[in-house]
Amino acid sequence: MHLHERDCSVQRRHQKVVEMAPSVGLSDEVKQAMYTDAVNITADANYLNAGTVEFLVDQQGRHFFIEVNPRVQVEHTVTEEVVGIDIVKSQFRIASGASLTDLGLTQDTIFTNGFAMQCRITTEDATRDFAPDTGTLMVYRSPGGKGVRLDGGPGYGGATIQPYYDSLLTKITVKGYDLENAVSIMKRSLAEFRIRGVTTNIPFLQNVMSHPDIRDGTVTTGFIGENPHLLIPRNDQNRAQRMMQYLGDLSVNGHADPGVAPINFRLPEPPAVPVIERTSTGSGLRNLKHVLNESGPEGFAKAVRQHDGLLLTDTTWRDAHQSLLATRCRTVDMLNIAPATATALDRAFSIECWGGATFDVAMRFLMECPWDRLEQLREEVPNVPFQMLLRGANAVGYTSYPDNVVHAFCEQSVKSGMDVFRVFDSLNYVENLRLGIDAVGGAGGVVEAGLCYTGDVSDPSRSKYDLDYYLGVTRELVDLNIHVLGMFQSHCPPLTSRRG
Repeated sequence: MHLHERDCSVQRRHQKVVEMAPSVGLSDEVKQAMYTDAVNITADANYLNAGTVEFLVDQQGRHFFIEVNPRVQVEHTVTEEVVGIDIVKSQFRIASGASLTDLGLTQDTIFTNGFAMQCRITTEDATRDFAPDTGTLMVYRSPGGKGVRLDGGPGYGGATIQPYYDSLLTKITVKGYDLENAVSIMKRSLAEFRIRGVTTNIPFLQNVMSHPDIRDGTVTTGFIGENPHLLIPRNDQNRAQRMMQYLGDLSVNGHADPGVAPINFRLPEPPAVPVIERTSTGSGLRNLKHVLNESGPEGFAKAVRQHDGLLLTDTTWRDAHQSLLATRCRTVDMLNIAPATATALDRAFSIECWGGATFDVAMRFLMECPWDRLEQLREEVPNVPFQMLLRGANAVGYTSYPDNVVHAFCEQSVKSGMDVFRVFDSLNYVENLRLGIDAVGGAGGVVEAGLCYTGDVSDPSRSKYDLDYYLGVTRELVDLNIHVLGMFQSHCPPLTSRRG
Protein backbone atom coordinates (compact mmCIF):
# COMPACT_ATOMS: atom_id res chain seq x y z
CA MET A 1 0.00 0.00 0.00
CA HIS A 2 1.05 3.62 -0.26
CA LEU A 3 1.16 6.53 2.20
CA HIS A 4 0.43 9.18 -0.47
CA GLU A 5 3.06 11.54 -1.84
CA ARG A 6 5.69 14.05 -0.82
CA ASP A 7 6.77 16.98 -2.98
CA CYS A 8 10.55 17.46 -2.94
CA SER A 9 10.83 19.93 -5.81
CA VAL A 10 12.84 22.51 -3.84
CA GLN A 11 16.30 21.17 -4.60
CA ARG A 12 19.85 22.40 -4.97
CA ARG A 13 22.10 20.36 -7.25
CA HIS A 14 19.58 17.52 -7.08
CA GLN A 15 19.72 17.50 -3.27
CA LYS A 16 16.45 18.13 -1.43
CA VAL A 17 16.18 21.33 0.60
CA VAL A 18 12.48 21.59 1.50
CA GLU A 19 9.99 18.71 1.55
CA MET A 20 6.20 19.07 1.60
CA ALA A 21 3.15 16.84 1.77
CA PRO A 22 0.80 16.58 0.12
CA SER A 23 1.72 18.05 -3.28
CA VAL A 24 -0.49 20.99 -4.20
CA GLY A 25 0.72 21.21 -7.79
CA LEU A 26 -0.40 17.79 -9.04
CA SER A 27 -3.81 16.71 -10.22
CA ASP A 28 -5.58 13.78 -8.61
CA GLU A 29 -5.21 11.82 -11.86
CA VAL A 30 -1.41 12.17 -11.82
CA LYS A 31 -1.26 11.25 -8.15
CA GLN A 32 -3.37 8.12 -8.63
CA ALA A 33 -1.23 7.03 -11.58
CA MET A 34 1.93 7.37 -9.48
CA TYR A 35 0.35 5.51 -6.55
CA THR A 36 -0.55 2.61 -8.86
CA ASP A 37 2.91 2.43 -10.42
CA ALA A 38 4.65 2.69 -7.05
CA VAL A 39 2.61 -0.16 -5.56
CA ASN A 40 3.07 -2.33 -8.67
CA ILE A 41 6.85 -1.78 -8.75
CA THR A 42 7.34 -2.81 -5.13
CA ALA A 43 4.82 -5.66 -5.33
CA ASP A 44 6.53 -7.17 -8.39
CA ALA A 45 9.85 -7.03 -6.53
CA ASN A 46 8.33 -8.72 -3.45
CA TYR A 47 9.46 -5.69 -1.46
CA LEU A 48 8.81 -5.81 2.28
CA ASN A 49 8.87 -2.79 4.60
CA ALA A 50 8.94 0.97 4.10
CA GLY A 51 10.44 2.56 1.01
CA THR A 52 10.09 5.54 -1.29
CA VAL A 53 9.44 5.40 -5.03
CA GLU A 54 10.63 8.57 -6.76
CA PHE A 55 9.19 10.09 -9.94
CA LEU A 56 9.71 13.20 -12.01
CA VAL A 57 6.64 14.96 -13.41
CA ASP A 58 6.93 17.22 -16.45
CA GLN A 59 4.77 20.22 -17.26
CA GLN A 60 2.41 18.03 -19.30
CA GLY A 61 1.64 15.94 -16.21
CA ARG A 62 3.57 12.88 -17.38
CA HIS A 63 5.46 11.06 -14.63
CA PHE A 64 8.79 9.28 -15.12
CA PHE A 65 10.25 6.69 -12.79
CA ILE A 66 13.64 7.54 -11.23
CA GLU A 67 14.44 5.05 -8.46
CA VAL A 68 13.32 3.26 -5.32
CA ASN A 69 14.91 4.17 -1.98
CA PRO A 70 14.57 0.98 0.09
CA ARG A 71 14.81 2.73 3.45
CA VAL A 72 13.32 5.40 5.65
CA GLN A 73 14.36 8.76 4.23
CA VAL A 74 15.28 11.94 6.08
CA GLU A 75 11.96 13.50 5.08
CA HIS A 76 9.80 10.65 6.38
CA THR A 77 8.61 12.97 9.18
CA VAL A 78 6.55 14.93 6.64
CA THR A 79 4.57 11.82 5.72
CA GLU A 80 4.17 10.82 9.38
CA GLU A 81 2.63 14.19 10.19
CA VAL A 82 -0.02 14.13 7.46
CA VAL A 83 -1.02 10.44 7.58
CA GLY A 84 -0.63 9.91 11.34
CA ILE A 85 1.38 6.69 11.05
CA ASP A 86 4.63 6.03 12.93
CA ILE A 87 6.72 4.72 10.04
CA VAL A 88 9.75 3.73 12.10
CA LYS A 89 7.69 1.82 14.66
CA SER A 90 5.75 0.12 11.86
CA GLN A 91 9.04 -1.06 10.34
CA PHE A 92 10.05 -2.72 13.59
CA ARG A 93 6.67 -4.36 13.93
CA ILE A 94 6.80 -5.71 10.38
CA ALA A 95 10.36 -6.94 10.86
CA SER A 96 9.09 -8.77 13.95
CA GLY A 97 6.56 -10.65 11.82
CA ALA A 98 3.49 -8.43 11.97
CA SER A 99 1.38 -7.94 8.87
CA LEU A 100 -0.22 -4.72 7.68
CA THR A 101 -3.52 -6.09 8.95
CA ASP A 102 -1.95 -6.61 12.37
CA LEU A 103 -0.96 -2.95 12.32
CA GLY A 104 -4.51 -1.94 11.46
CA LEU A 105 -3.39 -0.52 8.11
CA THR A 106 -5.64 -0.79 5.08
CA GLN A 107 -5.49 1.43 2.03
CA ASP A 108 -9.02 2.74 2.44
CA THR A 109 -8.22 4.08 5.93
CA ILE A 110 -5.07 5.97 4.96
CA PHE A 111 -5.66 9.60 4.02
CA THR A 112 -3.86 12.91 4.45
CA ASN A 113 -4.84 15.48 7.05
CA GLY A 114 -3.48 19.00 6.89
CA PHE A 115 -0.19 20.09 5.33
CA ALA A 116 3.38 19.46 6.51
CA MET A 117 6.78 20.69 5.42
CA GLN A 118 10.35 20.11 6.53
CA CYS A 119 13.54 22.18 6.39
CA ARG A 120 17.02 20.93 7.17
CA ILE A 121 19.05 23.27 9.37
CA THR A 122 22.71 22.83 8.41
CA THR A 123 25.99 24.51 9.36
CA GLU A 124 26.55 25.75 5.81
CA ASP A 125 27.23 29.22 4.39
CA ALA A 126 24.94 29.85 1.42
CA THR A 127 27.03 32.85 0.34
CA ARG A 128 30.10 30.61 -0.08
CA ASP A 129 28.44 28.01 -2.26
CA PHE A 130 27.08 26.24 0.85
CA ALA A 131 30.53 25.50 2.23
CA PRO A 132 30.35 23.72 5.62
CA ASP A 133 31.25 25.84 8.65
CA THR A 134 32.87 24.65 11.87
CA GLY A 135 33.29 26.01 15.37
CA THR A 136 31.69 26.00 18.81
CA LEU A 137 28.00 26.72 19.34
CA MET A 138 28.07 29.63 21.74
CA VAL A 139 24.27 29.91 21.78
CA TYR A 140 21.68 27.36 20.68
CA ARG A 141 17.97 27.99 21.13
CA SER A 142 15.34 26.17 19.10
CA PRO A 143 11.68 27.01 18.42
CA GLY A 144 8.61 25.16 19.66
CA GLY A 145 4.86 25.31 19.95
CA LYS A 146 1.88 23.68 18.30
CA GLY A 147 2.66 22.10 14.95
CA VAL A 148 6.46 22.19 15.38
CA ARG A 149 8.55 19.01 15.44
CA LEU A 150 12.33 18.91 15.87
CA ASP A 151 14.46 15.87 15.09
CA GLY A 152 17.68 16.98 16.71
CA GLY A 153 21.32 16.38 16.00
CA PRO A 154 24.43 17.82 17.69
CA GLY A 155 22.76 21.13 18.53
CA TYR A 156 23.32 22.47 22.06
CA GLY A 157 25.26 25.27 23.67
CA GLY A 158 28.95 24.39 23.85
CA ALA A 159 28.83 21.72 21.14
CA THR A 160 31.80 21.56 18.77
CA ILE A 161 30.85 21.31 15.10
CA GLN A 162 33.60 19.40 13.31
CA PRO A 163 34.26 19.06 9.56
CA TYR A 164 34.30 15.26 9.56
CA TYR A 165 30.56 14.60 9.56
CA ASP A 166 27.39 15.65 7.81
CA SER A 167 26.61 19.32 8.35
CA LEU A 168 22.99 18.62 9.40
CA LEU A 169 22.27 20.30 12.74
CA THR A 170 18.58 19.52 13.12
CA LYS A 171 15.43 18.90 11.10
CA ILE A 172 12.38 21.03 11.66
CA THR A 173 8.99 19.77 10.53
CA VAL A 174 5.87 21.89 10.85
CA LYS A 175 2.21 21.07 10.28
CA GLY A 176 -0.66 23.41 9.47
CA TYR A 177 -4.21 23.06 8.24
CA ASP A 178 -3.11 24.13 4.73
CA LEU A 179 -0.01 25.26 2.80
CA GLU A 180 -0.40 28.92 3.75
CA ASN A 181 -0.64 28.08 7.44
CA ALA A 182 2.33 25.69 7.32
CA VAL A 183 4.52 28.28 5.60
CA SER A 184 3.62 30.84 8.28
CA ILE A 185 4.56 28.40 11.06
CA MET A 186 7.84 27.57 9.33
CA LYS A 187 8.76 31.25 8.90
CA ARG A 188 8.02 31.93 12.56
CA SER A 189 10.01 28.87 13.66
CA LEU A 190 13.05 29.78 11.55
CA ALA A 191 12.99 33.29 13.02
CA GLU A 192 12.95 31.86 16.56
CA PHE A 193 16.18 29.90 16.10
CA ARG A 194 19.15 31.48 17.86
CA ILE A 195 22.36 29.78 16.77
CA ARG A 196 25.64 31.62 17.42
CA GLY A 197 29.21 30.51 16.78
CA VAL A 198 28.76 28.95 13.34
CA THR A 199 27.12 30.02 10.10
CA THR A 200 23.87 28.24 9.22
CA ASN A 201 21.58 28.08 6.20
CA ILE A 202 18.68 29.64 8.13
CA PRO A 203 18.84 33.02 6.28
CA PHE A 204 18.68 31.14 2.98
CA LEU A 205 15.68 29.08 4.16
CA GLN A 206 13.94 32.27 5.29
CA ASN A 207 14.39 33.70 1.81
CA VAL A 208 12.95 30.51 0.32
CA MET A 209 9.91 30.60 2.61
CA SER A 210 9.26 34.24 1.65
CA HIS A 211 9.13 33.53 -2.09
CA PRO A 212 5.62 33.69 -3.55
CA ASP A 213 6.13 30.46 -5.53
CA ILE A 214 6.37 28.52 -2.25
CA ARG A 215 2.97 29.77 -1.09
CA ASP A 216 1.51 29.04 -4.54
CA GLY A 217 2.93 25.51 -4.63
CA THR A 218 4.30 26.08 -8.15
CA VAL A 219 8.01 25.43 -7.54
CA THR A 220 10.01 23.13 -9.81
CA THR A 221 13.42 21.48 -9.44
CA GLY A 222 14.95 24.57 -11.07
CA PHE A 223 13.51 26.91 -8.45
CA ILE A 224 16.75 27.75 -6.57
CA GLY A 225 18.86 28.04 -9.70
CA GLU A 226 16.35 30.44 -11.22
CA ASN A 227 16.33 32.64 -8.09
CA PRO A 228 19.97 33.45 -7.19
CA HIS A 229 18.80 36.24 -4.89
CA LEU A 230 17.76 33.56 -2.42
CA LEU A 231 21.46 33.18 -1.53
CA ILE A 232 21.83 36.80 -0.43
CA PRO A 233 21.94 36.74 3.39
CA ARG A 234 19.67 38.78 5.59
CA ASN A 235 21.18 41.33 7.93
CA ASP A 236 21.75 39.52 11.21
CA GLN A 237 23.23 42.04 13.64
CA ASN A 238 23.50 39.72 16.63
CA ARG A 239 23.84 42.80 18.81
CA ALA A 240 23.23 41.19 22.20
CA GLN A 241 25.86 38.49 21.77
CA ARG A 242 28.42 40.92 20.42
CA MET A 243 27.81 43.31 23.29
CA MET A 244 28.28 40.51 25.83
CA GLN A 245 31.54 39.45 24.17
CA TYR A 246 32.76 43.06 24.14
CA LEU A 247 31.97 43.60 27.82
CA GLY A 248 33.53 40.28 28.73
CA ASP A 249 36.71 41.17 26.87
CA LEU A 250 36.84 44.56 28.59
CA SER A 251 36.35 43.07 32.05
CA VAL A 252 39.14 40.54 31.56
CA ASN A 253 41.67 42.24 29.29
CA GLY A 254 40.87 45.93 29.66
CA HIS A 255 40.63 48.46 26.84
CA ALA A 256 43.11 48.34 23.96
CA ASP A 257 43.85 52.03 24.53
CA PRO A 258 45.97 52.28 27.71
CA GLY A 259 44.59 55.76 28.28
CA VAL A 260 41.08 54.40 28.94
CA ALA A 261 40.41 53.73 32.58
CA PRO A 262 39.42 50.13 33.44
CA ILE A 263 35.80 49.36 34.14
CA ASN A 264 34.98 48.83 37.79
CA PHE A 265 32.12 46.40 37.91
CA ARG A 266 30.08 46.52 41.08
CA LEU A 267 29.77 43.10 42.62
CA PRO A 268 26.31 42.17 43.88
CA GLU A 269 25.84 42.16 47.62
CA PRO A 270 25.14 38.70 49.03
CA PRO A 271 21.68 38.28 50.54
CA ALA A 272 21.30 38.37 54.29
CA VAL A 273 21.13 34.90 55.79
CA PRO A 274 19.05 34.49 58.96
CA VAL A 275 21.07 33.43 61.98
CA ILE A 276 20.07 30.04 63.34
CA GLU A 277 21.52 27.85 66.02
CA ARG A 278 23.58 25.45 63.94
CA THR A 279 24.38 22.09 65.39
CA SER A 280 25.51 18.90 63.72
CA THR A 281 23.01 16.80 65.64
CA GLY A 282 19.78 18.74 65.12
CA SER A 283 17.29 19.18 67.90
CA GLY A 284 18.26 16.01 69.68
CA LEU A 285 14.70 14.73 69.53
CA ARG A 286 14.06 11.15 68.57
CA ASN A 287 13.46 10.94 64.82
CA LEU A 288 13.51 8.42 61.94
CA LYS A 289 17.30 8.21 61.89
CA HIS A 290 17.24 7.05 65.51
CA VAL A 291 14.60 4.47 64.64
CA LEU A 292 16.69 3.21 61.72
CA ASN A 293 19.83 2.94 63.82
CA GLU A 294 18.03 1.06 66.57
CA SER A 295 15.50 -1.11 64.69
CA GLY A 296 16.91 -1.47 61.18
CA PRO A 297 15.00 -1.16 57.89
CA GLU A 298 12.05 -3.21 59.13
CA GLY A 299 11.48 -0.96 62.14
CA PHE A 300 12.02 2.09 59.97
CA ALA A 301 9.35 0.94 57.48
CA LYS A 302 6.94 0.22 60.29
CA ALA A 303 7.50 3.67 61.83
CA VAL A 304 6.90 5.32 58.46
CA ARG A 305 3.59 3.51 57.97
CA GLN A 306 2.47 4.43 61.47
CA HIS A 307 3.53 8.07 61.21
CA ASP A 308 0.63 10.50 61.54
CA GLY A 309 1.16 13.40 59.14
CA LEU A 310 3.24 14.34 56.13
CA LEU A 311 6.82 13.17 55.68
CA LEU A 312 9.12 15.18 53.43
CA THR A 313 12.19 14.31 51.40
CA ASP A 314 14.49 17.22 50.57
CA THR A 315 16.20 16.82 47.18
CA THR A 316 18.32 20.00 47.14
CA TRP A 317 21.61 18.11 47.35
CA ARG A 318 20.74 15.74 44.51
CA ASP A 319 17.93 16.76 42.16
CA ALA A 320 18.31 20.54 42.50
CA HIS A 321 22.08 20.12 42.49
CA GLN A 322 21.85 18.10 39.29
CA SER A 323 19.22 20.22 37.51
CA LEU A 324 19.67 23.80 38.68
CA LEU A 325 23.37 23.84 39.57
CA ALA A 326 24.61 21.66 36.67
CA THR A 327 26.00 19.01 39.07
CA ARG A 328 29.04 21.17 39.77
CA CYS A 329 28.82 21.65 43.55
CA ARG A 330 32.06 20.67 45.25
CA THR A 331 32.12 18.66 48.44
CA VAL A 332 33.34 21.70 50.36
CA ASP A 333 30.32 23.71 49.12
CA MET A 334 27.94 21.11 50.53
CA LEU A 335 29.88 20.78 53.79
CA ASN A 336 29.60 24.53 54.35
CA ILE A 337 25.81 24.29 54.58
CA ALA A 338 25.67 20.83 56.16
CA PRO A 339 25.30 22.00 59.82
CA ALA A 340 22.41 24.32 58.94
CA THR A 341 20.83 21.55 56.87
CA ALA A 342 21.08 19.12 59.78
CA THR A 343 19.20 21.59 61.96
CA ALA A 344 16.58 22.67 59.43
CA LEU A 345 15.69 19.14 58.27
CA ASP A 346 15.95 17.33 61.58
CA ARG A 347 12.38 16.01 61.31
CA ALA A 348 12.49 15.14 57.60
CA PHE A 349 11.97 11.67 56.18
CA SER A 350 15.26 11.90 54.29
CA ILE A 351 17.77 14.05 52.43
CA GLU A 352 18.43 12.82 48.90
CA CYS A 353 22.08 13.70 48.49
CA TRP A 354 23.74 11.13 46.26
CA GLY A 355 23.41 8.89 43.23
CA GLY A 356 22.14 9.66 39.77
CA ALA A 357 24.52 11.85 37.80
CA THR A 358 26.15 13.32 40.94
CA PHE A 359 28.28 10.21 41.42
CA ASP A 360 30.13 10.12 38.09
CA VAL A 361 30.24 13.92 37.75
CA ALA A 362 32.12 14.13 41.06
CA MET A 363 34.78 11.81 39.61
CA ARG A 364 34.94 12.94 35.98
CA PHE A 365 34.54 16.72 36.28
CA LEU A 366 35.27 17.69 39.89
CA MET A 367 38.02 15.10 40.36
CA GLU A 368 36.60 14.17 43.76
CA CYS A 369 35.91 10.82 45.35
CA PRO A 370 32.12 10.37 45.73
CA TRP A 371 32.64 7.92 48.60
CA ASP A 372 34.65 10.53 50.53
CA ARG A 373 31.88 13.05 49.88
CA LEU A 374 29.22 10.70 51.28
CA GLU A 375 31.26 9.89 54.37
CA GLN A 376 32.03 13.56 55.10
CA LEU A 377 28.39 14.58 54.68
CA ARG A 378 27.34 11.72 56.93
CA GLU A 379 29.70 12.95 59.63
CA GLU A 380 28.26 16.49 59.44
CA VAL A 381 24.61 15.33 59.22
CA PRO A 382 24.29 12.27 61.46
CA ASN A 383 20.68 12.94 62.44
CA VAL A 384 18.70 12.72 59.16
CA PRO A 385 18.33 9.62 56.95
CA PHE A 386 20.33 9.91 53.71
CA GLN A 387 18.68 8.83 50.47
CA MET A 388 20.10 8.08 47.03
CA LEU A 389 18.86 7.32 43.53
CA LEU A 390 19.68 3.79 42.34
CA ARG A 391 18.96 2.86 38.71
CA GLY A 392 18.26 -0.80 39.41
CA ALA A 393 20.73 -3.00 37.52
CA ASN A 394 22.49 0.16 36.29
CA ALA A 395 23.38 1.26 39.84
CA VAL A 396 24.54 4.87 39.28
CA GLY A 397 25.88 4.24 35.77
CA TYR A 398 24.46 4.11 32.30
CA THR A 399 24.65 0.42 31.49
CA SER A 400 23.69 -2.86 33.15
CA TYR A 401 26.37 -4.17 35.49
CA PRO A 402 26.96 -7.74 36.73
CA ASP A 403 24.84 -8.65 39.73
CA ASN A 404 27.81 -8.91 42.09
CA VAL A 405 28.89 -5.35 41.17
CA VAL A 406 25.45 -3.97 42.11
CA HIS A 407 25.46 -5.93 45.37
CA ALA A 408 28.97 -4.76 46.26
CA PHE A 409 28.07 -1.17 45.40
CA CYS A 410 25.05 -1.21 47.72
CA GLU A 411 27.08 -2.80 50.54
CA GLN A 412 29.74 -0.10 50.29
CA SER A 413 27.08 2.63 50.09
CA VAL A 414 25.51 1.47 53.36
CA LYS A 415 28.95 1.31 55.02
CA SER A 416 29.69 4.86 53.87
CA GLY A 417 26.48 6.24 55.35
CA MET A 418 23.60 5.71 52.92
CA ASP A 419 20.22 4.74 54.39
CA VAL A 420 17.33 4.86 51.89
CA PHE A 421 17.70 3.67 48.27
CA ARG A 422 15.12 4.95 45.80
CA VAL A 423 15.22 2.14 43.23
CA PHE A 424 13.73 2.62 39.76
CA ASP A 425 14.13 1.54 36.16
CA SER A 426 13.30 3.92 33.31
CA LEU A 427 11.51 1.18 31.36
CA ASN A 428 9.92 -0.53 34.37
CA TYR A 429 11.90 -3.65 33.51
CA VAL A 430 11.04 -5.79 36.47
CA GLU A 431 14.23 -7.86 36.58
CA ASN A 432 16.33 -4.69 36.77
CA LEU A 433 14.16 -3.43 39.63
CA ARG A 434 14.32 -6.79 41.37
CA LEU A 435 18.13 -6.83 41.27
CA GLY A 436 18.37 -3.37 42.81
CA ILE A 437 15.83 -4.21 45.52
CA ASP A 438 17.55 -7.49 46.41
CA ALA A 439 20.95 -5.75 46.52
CA VAL A 440 19.70 -3.00 48.83
CA GLY A 441 17.86 -5.45 51.07
CA GLY A 442 20.92 -7.67 51.31
CA ALA A 443 23.10 -4.71 52.24
CA GLY A 444 20.77 -3.67 55.06
CA GLY A 445 19.42 -0.54 53.38
CA VAL A 446 15.86 0.78 53.20
CA VAL A 447 14.11 0.01 49.90
CA GLU A 448 11.97 2.73 48.34
CA ALA A 449 10.78 1.31 45.01
CA GLY A 450 9.71 3.77 42.32
CA LEU A 451 7.67 3.10 39.18
CA CYS A 452 7.75 5.20 36.00
CA TYR A 453 4.60 5.54 33.91
CA THR A 454 5.09 6.62 30.29
CA GLY A 455 1.72 5.89 28.74
CA ASP A 456 -2.03 6.06 29.35
CA VAL A 457 -3.54 2.58 29.09
CA SER A 458 -7.02 4.08 29.45
CA ASP A 459 -6.63 5.93 26.14
CA PRO A 460 -8.89 4.10 23.64
CA SER A 461 -6.70 5.25 20.75
CA ARG A 462 -3.83 3.06 21.98
CA SER A 463 -3.30 -0.06 19.92
CA LYS A 464 -3.97 -3.49 21.35
CA TYR A 465 -0.24 -4.16 21.18
CA ASP A 466 0.53 -1.27 23.54
CA LEU A 467 -2.30 -2.22 25.89
CA ASP A 468 -1.14 -5.83 26.10
CA TYR A 469 2.38 -4.63 26.85
CA TYR A 470 1.31 -2.36 29.71
CA LEU A 471 -1.00 -5.01 31.12
CA GLY A 472 1.92 -7.43 31.08
CA VAL A 473 4.11 -4.94 32.92
CA THR A 474 1.34 -4.34 35.45
CA ARG A 475 1.10 -8.07 36.19
CA GLU A 476 4.86 -8.22 36.73
CA LEU A 477 4.74 -5.18 39.01
CA VAL A 478 2.08 -6.87 41.13
CA ASP A 479 4.42 -9.84 41.50
CA LEU A 480 7.24 -7.45 42.39
CA ASN A 481 5.13 -5.75 45.07
CA ILE A 482 4.43 -9.14 46.61
CA HIS A 483 8.18 -9.79 46.52
CA VAL A 484 8.93 -6.52 48.34
CA LEU A 485 6.19 -7.01 50.92
CA GLY A 486 7.51 -10.49 51.58
CA MET A 487 10.77 -8.95 52.79
CA PHE A 488 8.81 -7.23 55.60
CA GLN A 489 6.06 -9.82 55.99
CA SER A 490 6.32 -10.05 59.74
CA HIS A 491 5.97 -6.28 60.11
CA CYS A 492 3.23 -5.54 57.57
CA PRO A 493 -0.45 -5.40 58.45
CA PRO A 494 -2.63 -7.68 56.28
CA LEU A 495 -3.27 -6.26 52.81
CA THR A 496 -7.00 -6.73 53.28
CA SER A 497 -7.01 -4.19 56.10
CA ARG A 498 -5.62 -1.41 53.91
CA ARG A 499 -7.69 0.88 51.73
CA GLY A 500 -7.31 0.92 47.96
